[in-house]
Amino acid sequence: MRLRIDQQSDALYLDLNDKEIDSSEEVSDGIILDYDKDGNLVGIEVLDASKKAGDLKTLHQLSLDVPHIAV
Repeated sequence: MRLRIDQQSDALYLDLNDKEIDSSEEVSDGIILDYDKDGNLVGIEVLDASKKAGDLKTLHQLSLDVPHIAV
């Protein structure tokens, strides 16, 4: 999983895996879900991210809580 923040375009992208994007769906204004050929979610894009977060500084304060998953 990888989170990318593009401050120039004010966009945030969360890659859930490395599968190729086959289709996309805008589920809300500026919120786009990307799917692979099997319909599995592979990524989430947020356009105008600082406006949606309320402040550009919010994007600089990133915290991820990822639980350990035993394999």
